[in-house]
Amino acid sequence: MAAPPANLVALDRARLVAGTQVLLDDVSVGVSDGDRIGVVGRNGGGKSSLLGALVGTRPLDEGRVVRAGGVSAGMLGQVDALDPVATVREVVLGDLAEHVWAGDPRVREVLDGLLGGTDAQALGGWDAVVGPMSGGERRRLALAALLVADPDLLVLDEPTNHLDVEGVAWLAAYLSSRRPRSGSGLLVVTHDRWFLDAVSTRTWEVADGQVHVYEGGYAAYVLARVERQRVAKVTEERRANLARKELAWLRRGPPARTSKPRFRIEAATALIEGEPPPRDSVELVRFATTRLGKDVFDLVDATVTVGDRTLLEDVTWRIGPGDRYGVVGVNGAGKSTLLRVLQGQHPLAAGRLRTGKTVQVACLSQELRELDRVAGWSVIDSITEVRSFTMIGGKEVSASSLAQRLGFTGGRQQSRVGDLSGGERRRLQFVRLLMDEPNVLMLDEPTNDLDIDTLTSMEDVLDGWAGTLLVVSHDRYLLERMTDRQVALLGDGTLRDLPGGVEQYLELRARIREAGRVTSARSTSAPSSAGSGGASTPRAAYTPAQVREARKTLARVERALDRLHEEEVLLHDQMAAAATDPTRLAELTEAQRTLAEQEEALELEWLEASEAAEG
Repeated sequence: MAAPPANLVALDRARLVAGTQVLLDDVSVGVSDGDRIGVVGRNGGGKSSLLGALVGTRPLDEGRVVRAGGVSAGMLGQVDALDPVATVREVVLGDLAEHVWAGDPRVREVLDGLLGGTDAQALGGWDAVVGPMSGGERRRLALAALLVADPDLLVLDEPTNHLDVEGVAWLAAYLSSRRPRSGSGLLVVTHDRWFLDAVSTRTWEVADGQVHVYEGGYAAYVLARVERQRVAKVTEERRANLARKELAWLRRGPPARTSKPRFRIEAATALIEGEPPPRDSVELVRFATTRLGKDVFDLVDATVTVGDRTLLEDVTWRIGPGDRYGVVGVNGAGKSTLLRVLQGQHPLAAGRLRTGKTVQVACLSQELRELDRVAGWSVIDSITEVRSFTMIGGKEVSASSLAQRLGFTGGRQQSRVGDLSGGERRRLQFVRLLMDEPNVLMLDEPTNDLDIDTLTSMEDVLDGWAGTLLVVSHDRYLLERMTDRQVALLGDGTLRDLPGGVEQYLELRARIREAGRVTSARSTSAPSSAGSGGASTPRAAYTPAQVREARKTLARVERALDRLHEEEVLLHDQMAAAATDPTRLAELTEAQRTLAEQEEALELEWLEASEAAEG
């Protein structure tokens, strides 16, 4: 019998305390050669502290860390410590000679996947300085440096932050199939459930001071957790039911999923026997129709422009009662503008938008400024101000009950809104939107600052919500779980239906890159203006110098967009602090409007450069 793989690093009877909270209580776990471990658990439960203890940046209060001799460790934390005066070359390559890194296929793959190629064009070139970079750029830079260094124990804390759908897919493929080597291990904390299932061979759940170990990725973890609860006859009936519902969804799988969940089908089938689908789509559409009528949004022959650039051209999109759409797309393609168009906040250059007479839209944006006014109120008061009861799943739900389902348990409902964390403010924003009883809900990157349990609870609530749902997100698991259909903005003026889901989007993007041009669905499926036999307009030719310049422009604009998003976050904090000062609040609101205009202008510049950049 072969000997079990040796531990690279292990905790022995570890205890960690933060204030009055016990994060780890007599915990003994280890990372073995070949392990790829996903770490899950509630925000504030000790996941990051566990990682720090394993790599030695967080000392234990009791117990010890045992590390095999000669094992190197590297960690991507949630806050980078990059030297602001260093260049991209110095951070990523250090003293590596060019012939060394340029001749290493693994290093070239990392540079291509994260930095836009061996010239690091996505970050402005090798000589670009770290200091002016946005948080997203610094995050990619730190991740690239760590992957190039290739430590034996690779520890990643929320590595998918700031990565788009393609970036997440690349990182998952790299970590699961290209990086693994003898004497290496991976430990990763993330709320991205698709990423966990694609990468992890084991799962650790950090809860109540303990680390529960499961074999397999996220889907296997859900199965094992349900089984553990069944065997132990736990009384947390709601939590168990949530897990059973998610397991049932994982077992069935949306049509776009290309691989089976990594758990035994027989065991899953036995546990979910008789479990209904997450949503009764027919009943929800029927109820949504009574609330909305037959018409929600009809976007007909619509052309959307920003400046003199066309974002959408001659697009028709009919959205009906109870429809659930996920929206994906390349950066700068106009996803946020599309949502503004549907809300009547951005005018059409041509075509028409017809909105149903009974439509009531609520939008969960990435901004939290609507909470500024209630910063001094308690959580429950800020909710009951909107409404005390609402209808979800055909049942009347109280404000307190809905808040509890979204994580505001016990005394936390009496907490002051201004004292909430980013994730809690996000949850409160969502509860207030639902209490207002909209019949159309738009969610813009709803996973920000939320842990997996909260995301699962949000999905459970929306399973019983009767209305039309539009979700913009880079989280493919969330898109496939929350929505029934997906559409894509590819940056070519079209809105592409995706019967194959996010996987089809990734395939389309791959073909675009391989062909060296933007795919135009209209050029292959629609007749030209000259008639059905006419040829489409030939693509403009660009010189190599024009292509290089366009790619530099794309990298610069994407950096500027990241910086704008960070300025928006800072501005929202300032608005929260000025909640009682109307004059200052008006100034900050005007500043926010200016940022939105700058964002639209940058999207325009991005689109102008995108065609030339593809060559």
